Amino acid sequence: MRCAAVEIRAVISNRPAAAGLERARRAGISTQTLDHSAFSDRAQFDAALMALIDAQAPALVVMAGFMRILTREFVEHYAGRLINIHPSLLPDLPGMDTHRRAIESGRTAHGASVHFVTPEVDGGR
Repeated sequence: MRCAAVEIRAVISNRPAAAGLERARRAGISTQTLDHSAFSDRAQFDAALMALIDAQAPALVVMAGFMRILTREFVEHYAGRLINIHPSLLPDLPGMDTHRRAIESGRTAHGASVHFVTPEVDGGR
């Protein structure tokens, strides 16, 4: 089976020290930081983030390690092209601290899920 070529146009983070930014720089990929704490509310941050993303004209938006709940407007703007890499086997352990929660609950299996983002947190197919 042959996969289509993928071009990573940018890596955007809300945390200036995110390891993914340095990794992207070393690979020659454009990076940008948008500090969420500079905004008075979630909607203003999401609007600014949409502007950064839309400037790249992406066919697909991938969230990896992005630990913020997004507004309905943001999610619907990218409906069908917004995916998340979540650090648990959904629907088990939605939300944060999945590794700690898996260990504390005595689970013998743990993994990751890739899913479409919907307004329901960690609920997309």
